[in-house]
Amino acid sequence: MKKYCNIYKFVIIFLVVLIILTCGSYKIGTSSVSKDSFEVKITIPKESTYLSISSLLKENNLIRSESFYKIYIKIFKPNNLKAGIYTLNRNMNVKEIVDTLEGNVKSEEITITIPEGKHIEEVAEIISSKINMSKEDILLYWQNEEVLNSLIDKYWFLTDVIKKEGIRYSLEGYFFPDTYSILKESKIEDITYKMLDKMDEVLSKYKEEISNSKFNVHEILTLASIVEHEAILDSDRPMIAGVFINRLDKSMKLQSCATVGYAINEWKLSYNYKDLQTDSPYNTYFYEGLPIGPGNMPGELSIEAVLRPTKHDYYYFLANVNDKDSKKTYYSKTYSEHRQKCVKYLGRSC
Repeated sequence: MKKYCNIYKFVIIFLVVLIILTCGSYKIGTSSVSKDSFEVKITIPKESTYLSISSLLKENNLIRSESFYKIYIKIFKPNNLKAGIYTLNRNMNVKEIVDTLEGNVKSEEITITIPEGKHIEEVAEIISSKINMSKEDILLYWQNEEVLNSLIDKYWFLTDVIKKEGIRYSLEGYFFPDTYSILKESKIEDITYKMLDKMDEVLSKYKEEISNSKFNVHEILTLASIVEHEAILDSDRPMIAGVFINRLDKSMKLQSCATVGYAINEWKLSYNYKDLQTDSPYNTYFYEGLPIGPGNMPGELSIEAVLRPTKHDYYYFLANVNDKDSKKTYYSKTYSEHRQKCVKYLGRSC
């Protein structure tokens, strides 16, 4: 009996010592890495969890042990983790780190606004002013074949047609113009995904109409980019889209000044004969049919106008640029009628 009592005492002592050692190890394992203050900024990616970032914290020397960190998370079950940039310190223990991640986000967000009708070079310049990357490097990234192939695989509306010879910029017309909130340290691929995700969201609303359209997505965005440039008022967009579709149906050249501007990379109120005769697959004064690709980033109203054009018998239109107050656009069924309106409202022949 005495023998069993001794064994029992030994087991009790062993368990007590084990508990003490475990608690001690846990306390040490969840304590701060350093007593000295040393700030570390970390970026928490989207869809991260407290458990999935253990290696990130360890790599930045913010925790002593991934195992004890995970034990802490499983015991205390903190609230959902938000993506962002956090400022932590190596003198924080695990509890202080988790408290910071849980409630005191130090994310530095900036906004990037891409207006409707901007060309891809202008978009690159806008983004370059916000992140640490030159306009030229951004454009090179968007032209990288490996990048383009991965994007084609990712997005249903991107196809190999964007890599067709003669297209100046493959992604021209495909970034949806909008205001985007991004982290200050975002990379160009993250911003690219954001703009394409938004275009996906917009185009997906019209999927049935796109599938029933005589145009594919590339052609829709191409025509929408012309409408975007030509329309003064939103109400003009379906009318102007109708004019261009009527001309296409009659095998007439579109003769859009927007495409001449893109062809010569210069936009002005009027173009001379030399401009109009520029041999470019974008120039609809020189070639019949749609240009080879979009010439800017069209907004949703222009995309919708192409899918839902106003049906009429007009083949010509004239924006009265001399009357900035009325912003009126005049439509004509014949070239003779169009020329008369040019003289009347612009003071010159067309």
